[in-house]
Amino acid sequence: MPEAMLLIQMLVVLLVIGAVAGVLAGLLGVGGGIVLVPAFFYAFQTLGYDGPQLMQMCLATSLATIIVTSVRSVHSYNQKGAVDWDILRGWAPGIAVGALVGMLVVSQLRSNTLQAIFGILALIVGVYMSFGRAEWRLGQAMPKGSLRFILSPLVGFMSVLMGIGGGSFGVPLMSLFNTVIHRAVATAAGFGVVIAVPAVIGFLFVDMKMEVPPLTIGAINLIAFGIIIAMTLVTAPWGVNLAHSMDAKPLKRAFGVFLVLVAVNMLRKAMIG
Repeated sequence: MPEAMLLIQMLVVLLVIGAVAGVLAGLLGVGGGIVLVPAFFYAFQTLGYDGPQLMQMCLATSLATIIVTSVRSVHSYNQKGAVDWDILRGWAPGIAVGALVGMLVVSQLRSNTLQAIFGILALIVGVYMSFGRAEWRLGQAMPKGSLRFILSPLVGFMSVLMGIGGGSFGVPLMSLFNTVIHRAVATAAGFGVVIAVPAVIGFLFVDMKMEVPPLTIGAINLIAFGIIIAMTLVTAPWGVNLAHSMDAKPLKRAFGVFLVLVAVNMLRKAMIG
């Protein structure tokens, strides 16, 4: 009976998380991972699953959901001709290598260390969302050669450390290098697939030395994965429709401020944990 009650609690909490993540992803184009990781952390902690590998489970489960949502997004964007396949093909190998290295690093770190890393990177993303300007440029075209060799693994590596897809780092990066926003968002969805697939394969084999929720394989909780996928597929179109009916810029800035607060709280927990 306690197991059944726990499953019901998990179901309710995850349904709410999935609905909110889906709407925000559709509305702001930020990708659900940046919402899912802290939400998973607080949800699993509240349900009694706290331990040195809690953040590993949150990151891995978030990345598993990104495989499905990113594939769906790439397919949808490609039908509209929005994906820049030249950028995706050129950057994919480096991103995949960085993602694999990120998974290996994450599997060796304790939860409070990963909280601190997430907090720092989320703080950077939140500040950029709050204060970044569309006209900022670092170059007129996406870099190739040695700069791509450096930046592409970095995108994959940092994304896995945060349990996110390609949107939070890929879209600002492409925008800074003069890629129009709709192509940047579409191509970043492809980055998400390249990031998540190698990382998730690795996370399936992580040995979890803590009590984990039912139906957890490696570091990935299948209950959370299934519920989040179902909910985001339903609610993401709601967010897209909202985005077309209102000005999303002030909402994006507000979400950036919210993300900064989440990041600061993560850092606080990491320091006292």
